[in-house]
Amino acid sequence: MLRRAMEYCPPVPHPPPSRLGFLELLIRLRRNPLECWSADFFQQPTVKLRLPFTDVFVVHDPHAIKRVLMDNWRNYPKDTIQRRILSSGLADGLLSVDGERWDVQRRTLAPIFARRTVTSFTMPMLVAANELSAKWATMGSSATLDVAAEMTLVTLNVLALTIFSDGIGGDLDEFRMAMNAYFSVIGRIGALDLLGVPKFVPRPGHRRLRATMAYFETVIDRIVGTRCRGRAVPVDGPADLLTLLLRSPDPSTGRQLSLSEIRSNILTFLSAGHETTANTLAWSIFLLSQSPEWRSRVVAEAERELSNPDDDLAERLIVTKAVIEEALRLYPPIAALSRTALKADRLGDLAVGAGSLIVIAPYVLHRHRGLWSRPDAFDPSRFLPEVRGAIPRFAYLPFGVGPRTCIGASFALQEATIVLAVLMRDFEMRLLPHADVQPLQRITLRPAHGLPMAISRRSAQ
Repeated sequence: MLRRAMEYCPPVPHPPPSRLGFLELLIRLRRNPLECWSADFFQQPTVKLRLPFTDVFVVHDPHAIKRVLMDNWRNYPKDTIQRRILSSGLADGLLSVDGERWDVQRRTLAPIFARRTVTSFTMPMLVAANELSAKWATMGSSATLDVAAEMTLVTLNVLALTIFSDGIGGDLDEFRMAMNAYFSVIGRIGALDLLGVPKFVPRPGHRRLRATMAYFETVIDRIVGTRCRGRAVPVDGPADLLTLLLRSPDPSTGRQLSLSEIRSNILTFLSAGHETTANTLAWSIFLLSQSPEWRSRVVAEAERELSNPDDDLAERLIVTKAVIEEALRLYPPIAALSRTALKADRLGDLAVGAGSLIVIAPYVLHRHRGLWSRPDAFDPSRFLPEVRGAIPRFAYLPFGVGPRTCIGASFALQEATIVLAVLMRDFEMRLLPHADVQPLQRITLRPAHGLPMAISRRSAQ
């Protein structure tokens, strides 16, 4: 009983006791979509709703999730709202395309994120983590900073080193702020989306979005142009993701990605990979700051394992990875997925009509009262190897599942595990007394007001 009493339950919006009316739903969707989930969604396996233009099925039954995302996934493509959001600058990338174009890109990109390739990036990930540690070490013994912003910088640096080898070649903080603006604009769902207004009708912030996309394209085109003129890739070029993208053919047809597809996928890696991993690290650091027991275990493991930085380093950081996975459960990077039923189907006892909207929200699924014990408590022991197998297969979806699961999941887990271990080994991080830490959904799940913390070197304590 004492252990249970000491468990930390991190902050989330309090669920409304009853479902919201349409006007209130619009207000909360624009402010923070997490506020829309009333208490019954966390208790019922499937809920049917009616929006002005279609039926909506909110699905958190593992068997139904398997049907939608795996067994009959071709019948459930991304819906118009999700397409509108993801197509903002990523129209030719893996996240946005569908049908045969998706098949070709998935086959072409899959070898790039194979386990052997991902583990080969252990050293660049360590380099980025140690560079951040060295920067923090120069800030004195009583430094305060926004750790969430710092995590966006370190994950951007990891991607710069692994995609481009020599880095982006510009101001990382400028790129970070542009990325933050990008997600803030495209992440808002408004009345035009819920009413089914076509995506060619401008949404608020589109002018700002176009300027941001022009900046990204200029940076990426300059780097790609420096690496290769036309499609000639130097034989002795660096073994980074850009070289792999330029060289990789479709295993079935031999066709190479177009330069437009390469640009869109690089931007996809930079945006989706950087933002989601940065938030995962920020939430992990916050949760550890509230749990002395798990903080001590992570520090001890990091001090032991980081002295041998082989390619299998992330696999040896077992406790650290468990903390990362629990942070992904409590604050999943992508809080909700949506699909459209092309044809009529059945999800258990429910008949789903063609055109229905299917919503699967990992944020709700991971806290569902029917699937998890103590769902609101921070307890990384759920993910230790000896008990992890007890988690239902389709109750934990931080990276999705099925054919459209996140292709960079292993890359993100390895990166987050290594960076967290380095920072926890080197620094004590304490939340400032005035800090108001609350999750905000803007496509990804980020700390609404940043993560202000006091940092000090462990060796000085």
